[in-house]
Amino acid sequence: VQLQASGGGLVQTGDSLRLSCAAAGRTLDGYRVGWFRQAPGKARERVAAINWSGVNTLYTDSVKGRFTISRDNARGTVELHMNSLKPEDTAIYFCKASSPRRPTYWGQGTQVTVSS
Repeated sequence: VQLQASGGGLVQTGDSLRLSCAAAGRTLDGYRVGWFRQAPGKARERVAAINWSGVNTLYTDSVKGRFTISRDNARGTVELHMNSLKPEDTAIYFCKASSPRRPTYWGQGTQVTVSS
């Protein structure tokens, strides 16, 4: 399964972006999907995650109230809506799909840069 992350870009503080994660040639049914980010010189951190049904979500404290993760299983996509962006949100964002008894897949990453 090849994951494709898209939607990154260069924005200003306070702007919004929508990231999308899709699996080429198949759906993400049955997979828990997470968005991670890695800033230069820092460890990769999980930003948000959503279970296979979309009922359960979780967020790291620094993005709560600003980011929303959602999924459309019919379209096979998982999105991360990012509002009120801050310079500290600047990072490469990756999506990851995981499920028990199945391989884990990572997307290639999309750059998000927030200027002050």
